[in-house]
Amino acid sequence: MKLSQFNFELPPDLIAKYPAEKRDESRLMVVHKDTGEIEHKVFKEVIHYFDEGDTFMMNNTKVFPARLYGQKEKTGARIEVFLLRELNQDMKLWDVLVDPARKIRVGNKLYFNDEDGVEILVAEVVDNTTSRGRTIRFLYDGPNDEFKEHLNKLGHTPLPKYINRESEPLDKERYQTIYAKEVGAVAAPTAGLHMSREVLKRLELKGINFAELTLHVGLGTFRNIEVEDLSKHKMDAEYFKIGRETCDIVNGSIKGTNRRCAVGTTSMRAIESAVSAQSLLKPAEGWTNKFIYPPYEFSIADSMITNFHLPKSSLLIMICAFGGYDNIMNAYDVAVKEGYKFFSYGDAMLIV
Repeated sequence: MKLSQFNFELPPDLIAKYPAEKRDESRLMVVHKDTGEIEHKVFKEVIHYFDEGDTFMMNNTKVFPARLYGQKEKTGARIEVFLLRELNQDMKLWDVLVDPARKIRVGNKLYFNDEDGVEILVAEVVDNTTSRGRTIRFLYDGPNDEFKEHLNKLGHTPLPKYINRESEPLDKERYQTIYAKEVGAVAAPTAGLHMSREVLKRLELKGINFAELTLHVGLGTFRNIEVEDLSKHKMDAEYFKIGRETCDIVNGSIKGTNRRCAVGTTSMRAIESAVSAQSLLKPAEGWTNKFIYPPYEFSIADSMITNFHLPKSSLLIMICAFGGYDNIMNAYDVAVKEGYKFFSYGDAMLIV
């Protein structure tokens, strides 16, 4: 299939700038893979599609405040620094994106001040990686825990650019799943944002299993696909980890012919990167650059929860591979007509 087949017209006013007032009261479109039938529900009704012994596979990555605002030495120009990847264990060396990039060269120093203008951290640019990418080293000799506290204090919630607003206090909580544990993502696994404590408790009481895994979402999730031939696209690698306990829970559901639901495209990428020769889930840790596009045979999940994604994005392409191209593109057409909200803070889709 070609990239152009995954395009659609999206009115800008359907891009959600804020989350639903309550996590579990966003809208939920249910798409049935076998028939193409579409139902319109509220997210907390997701419980009605699962039974005792079914398993939810959930990404427990935690978003850190990756967006910093600093000043360039001498000129005082405001520079946005987006922390992408920690390169050493003491957290002092990072790959970052800078904006505006044309002003930032190797050897420049960047100063990061608190709200009162007091200098907290200084970083030096030590390498160019891409047109916007740089490697920076923080010049800080204190304890790592203290340095981490400074980063958390200075950092802002890394809302995607398409939300088109500055982060606000509410984002610190709402751009994070309630089960987030493992710090390392620069973008939220957004399907999980709809999960409330009430929904999780009701699922638990119904006998549904929860199998946690970790995939640290990177900005590659949002990178444009530049090639028409999908087989030539290369995904950015993301770190993931799946433990033995998670595998035992998931494989128990597979052997018991129970339903296995991947909560989000990130969970789906992780589990499809750890499939054994017997088509079971196996423990794994490392980096995955797996790109899932039609036609593709899925091994682990038989249902999934996801948000509504960008035209021509790798996420939409994966959803089409899972739910069927015609089913999903028709569902997106219906979503636009019915006014569903799109992207990170938007509404949800359940594919069963």
